[in-house]
Amino acid sequence: MDELTEKAEHLRVIGHHDLGGYGDGMQVLREGDALYVGHFGPNGMGTSILDASDPTALRLVEQWPAPHGSHTHKVQVADGLLLVNQERFRGGDPYAAGMAVYSLEDPFAPRPIGYFRSTGYGVHRVVWMGGDYAYVSAIPDGFDDRIFVIVDMRDPERPVEAGRWWWPGMHRGGGETPTWPAEARYAAHHALLDGDLAYLGFDDAGMVVLDLSDVSAPKQLSTLQWDGCHSTHTCMPLPGRGIVVVTDEETKDRVERGERRIRTIDVSDPTAPRVAGVMPSPGLEEFGQKGLRFGPHNLHENRPGSYRSAEVVFATYFNAGVRVYDVADPSDPREIASWVPVAPGGFEAPQVNDVFVADDGLLYVTDRVAGGVYVLEPDAELRARMEQARLR
Repeated sequence: MDELTEKAEHLRVIGHHDLGGYGDGMQVLREGDALYVGHFGPNGMGTSILDASDPTALRLVEQWPAPHGSHTHKVQVADGLLLVNQERFRGGDPYAAGMAVYSLEDPFAPRPIGYFRSTGYGVHRVVWMGGDYAYVSAIPDGFDDRIFVIVDMRDPERPVEAGRWWWPGMHRGGGETPTWPAEARYAAHHALLDGDLAYLGFDDAGMVVLDLSDVSAPKQLSTLQWDGCHSTHTCMPLPGRGIVVVTDEETKDRVERGERRIRTIDVSDPTAPRVAGVMPSPGLEEFGQKGLRFGPHNLHENRPGSYRSAEVVFATYFNAGVRVYDVADPSDPREIASWVPVAPGGFEAPQVNDVFVADDGLLYVTDRVAGGVYVLEPDAELRARMEQARLR
């Protein structure tokens, strides 16, 4: 499938699906033989399910639209459940606001069994690794923007809020007044956990570290900003290392507020995090004006059951495709592999959105404009490094 690749180092395409013509792929996750894909939403599609038993011949099994006025671009699977967000999309009215819960008794035919009503504009991002709680970002009634919400999943047919945290000043409905600069956006994206610690991307506020030992009352331990901090998105702790990998998402076409980067953060003292290193850029000169967005977005998040490593990190970079880093030395990260697709038809550049790395080492990658979903295979050199760095 060389015709789908513009340039690559140590990765090659072995499978692809256009998602039935709805190629605006967002979050992607494989569980067993089922591949779940959320859609961006402009064309009204919500969720696709594919049979990935043969990664070289993905087969579309199920596909359903998003509720009117909403998009359902995130998917999470654990404990035999599929969680899908529902969020107001581009001023749609009426719209759905919350999180749908499906039983995966049949993984290719999810059955709706429960619903979390967030109020307000709905749920944006969901983190669900199984267990008692899901962790979401949402805009409930009375809030200006997304806050961090903990959802009790012990009764999946009746999920309820267990706790919440927001940056002081966000609750205008409660009489609060913003304290940050007018041009800045303070909004929760999502948090990834290490034990009772949650590392939360909070847009222009940077990274927030929360203590969740009491889920009913999350406690802020620290915050961290850095020079050029904008749209902090994913904060992924590396197991056992006291290091968090953080992406600042590019949210505009081309480069308007300076180049966004990926950083390693030393959290050996979670009350005093500090920047340890910065990932090398794919190349501002090559990609900065190529078209559409250039900059970091998602990371493969080391989910249980997937490929997991504390040294090899997989990232999406919009028009610069997929980038793979070795962070054995967090002060000097190195790029060790990359893949950039050919721009989908009708678009000036690709917009690689999400990456999931299965336990067998295959990468499942989405494009948010029209590319659909790709399956990438590491070559022998990259696979050897991945195996060496695999968490056992």
